[in-house]
Amino acid sequence: MKHELSGGLAVVSYAVTALMLVFVLAPLVIVFVISVSDTPLAVFPPRGFTLGWYWKVLGDPGFRGAVGFSLGLALSATLASLALGIPAALVLVRHPFAGQSMAEGVLMSPLVFPTLIMGVALLQFYAMWNMQNSAMNLFFAHILVTLPYVMRTVMASLRQADMTLEEAALTLGANRFRVLWRVTLPQIAPGVAAGALFAFMLSFDNYPISMWLADAKAEPLPIYLIQAMQRIFDPSVAAMASLMTLIGAVAVFVVEKLVGLRRAMSV
Repeated sequence: MKHELSGGLAVVSYAVTALMLVFVLAPLVIVFVISVSDTPLAVFPPRGFTLGWYWKVLGDPGFRGAVGFSLGLALSATLASLALGIPAALVLVRHPFAGQSMAEGVLMSPLVFPTLIMGVALLQFYAMWNMQNSAMNLFFAHILVTLPYVMRTVMASLRQADMTLEEAALTLGANRFRVLWRVTLPQIAPGVAAGALFAFMLSFDNYPISMWLADAKAEPLPIYLIQAMQRIFDPSVAAMASLMTLIGAVAVFVVEKLVGLRRAMSV
């Protein structure tokens, strides 16, 4: 009886998992299918098959410029978030101080506030200080929204790390920088990788912040994609969206090869 009950629960579990996978993957599959349709307008189901829309998109200077800008912005914001988030997490976890909870709450506050409201607030702040460099404004804004994700994953890894290994290294004569580089960072590598992945994807695909701060000289890919949809909705728009998905999949693949995706997501 128990065996039959456990078998039934397993079947239900597999069925629910399959339905969730279909729910998540179906929009991506539909977008890809539309992108290979041999018609002048985006239709579903598709008619014919062609990769011509991808060649058209890849040959578009505007699209290439938007991809290059978004990749540069996402990589720079991710590296800056790592440079700021790892030391901040180390201080908050390993060196308690008065007002620690308040400091942590302030640094994590972008997780609470809607990004659309943050975009409006940043636009007003930049206008008040006459900061007109859109690329630099986007860089600072993306750091603001990605930093909490890095800190959160790194802090979780630090709380699970074995401090006795660090104490043993100090006892054996290693200085604190060597302990950090050779002992601490290898232990928290999954948290660092997960934070970097979240930061990169959030920055690369960010629309609410970029909508307020971008201009013609600094145009991220999500803004370019929305503007393309407003001009004409042909399969090239679906091709752009598919290429964005491909870039995200490549980022996940890189994390898997470097530290293992399961390790990175288990923090």
